[in-house]
Amino acid sequence: MLKSRLEYELPESVEKWGWKYHHLGLPTKTIMPGEKYLAHLKFFVSGFDDSPFGIEWMRFDEDCLLDKLVQTIPHLAFEVADLDFELSVRGFKVITAPNSPSDGIRVAMIEHNGAPVELIEFEKKGKKTMA
Repeated sequence: MLKSRLEYELPESVEKWGWKYHHLGLPTKTIMPGEKYLAHLKFFVSGFDDSPFGIEWMRFDEDCLLDKLVQTIPHLAFEVADLDFELSVRGFKVITAPNSPSDGIRVAMIEHNGAPVELIEFEKKGKKTMA
């Protein structure tokens, strides 16, 4: 039987698995101030650099290949120590396979109860990750 989480308890991903909150990604169709275009992913990002809460706006090109769930539903992003481990042992439905959006970073998108969740692994000093 599943144990219900009490109001004051942290989510299992944080409390037991050691994940760290990184950002909240919000899809938008509005051109936002300070947008940066990620040509290889075909979308614009903005807001993360100066948001004290890690809020990131995402505006997608019509031909963006990211899963439609990511393009239409806000997502939470968590930093994880080992992306491959998390994907292999927890049985998540992967909607975006592990990839490297920029140097030293690997990400994957999973779906949980109809919501997208991003997992991020940062290259540790002295450890090279495979992209």
